Amino acid sequence: MSNLLRLLGRRLIALPIMVLGVTLLVFVVMSFSSADPARLALGESASADALQAYRDAHGLSDPMFVRYGRYLAGLVQGDLGESFTGVPISQLVAKNFPVTLQITLVGLLMGVALALVLGVVAALYRDKWPDQVIRIFSIASLATPSFWLALLLIQAFGNVPGGTYTFPAVVTEWVKFSADPGAWATQIFLPAFACAIPLSGSLTRVVRTSMVEELDRDYVRTAIGAGVPRTEVVARNVLRNALITPLTVLGLRIGYMMGGAVVIEMIFNIQGMGQLIFQGITRNDINIVQGVTITVAIAFIVINMVVDLLYVLVNPRIRSI
Repeated sequence: MSNLLRLLGRRLIALPIMVLGVTLLVFVVMSFSSADPARLALGESASADALQAYRDAHGLSDPMFVRYGRYLAGLVQGDLGESFTGVPISQLVAKNFPVTLQITLVGLLMGVALALVLGVVAALYRDKWPDQVIRIFSIASLATPSFWLALLLIQAFGNVPGGTYTFPAVVTEWVKFSADPGAWATQIFLPAFACAIPLSGSLTRVVRTSMVEELDRDYVRTAIGAGVPRTEVVARNVLRNALITPLTVLGLRIGYMMGGAVVIEMIFNIQGMGQLIFQGITRNDINIVQGVTITVAIAFIVINMVVDLLYVLVNPRIRSI
């Protein structure tokens, strides 16, 4: 337990350092944007004096390190600045980010559950017809872009001509789970499933390979030879040991999942971070783009830290490091 606490302390110490690096990188990159915040806020007809007064009032004329320090101080307090229309970006993020997070997490659960089942079955029936069928499925899933799959799902199951009218093709207004669980599940299923399939394709192969390696170890043959039921050995020992490698891969895939969710939101017209960053780009509002990018990056860092801790819990040998 003490080793686990030390590892947790190391992750918590590294967290603000990584966040600082991400915010600095994003701030510096966005500072090179050709957009003039004063011109975008006041319009093309604004005079030079009015533009300069706006820059002075908002600290846009200050050196970059001064502006970054001021931005960082606000970020610590949850302030992401304001859009050029005067709306606090933290308010926009608080409204849209939970939607993206829900799609990502539900898709993650779907993909992991499907990969575990298929990977274990493929390993238990290796080189037999179930393994061959699952191999074809995993390769096809891995090669399928999530946005293209989303379009196919809409045509097949959406409320469009030719579809089954089971799920909404366009989400006009996001329904919270607390308000109506049934409507929430209906509107989130297709976007989450489109995110889950590519993940399950790559993760299935990793689970299958890891399971095969564990099944070939001496302790498995010894336990089965001693009369322990094979299903019990697989469920209590092999599966837990085989999850170590997939957890590492899963941590790397979470960022792709979140990025895919942002794109899929545009297809289903879901008011998430995808719509928000699209509005920022089309309006040339660099403050919105910067706030969304930093929020998603910080969420990715935090989620990966949680996956690292799960990796430690699954693999007791690493706790002594």
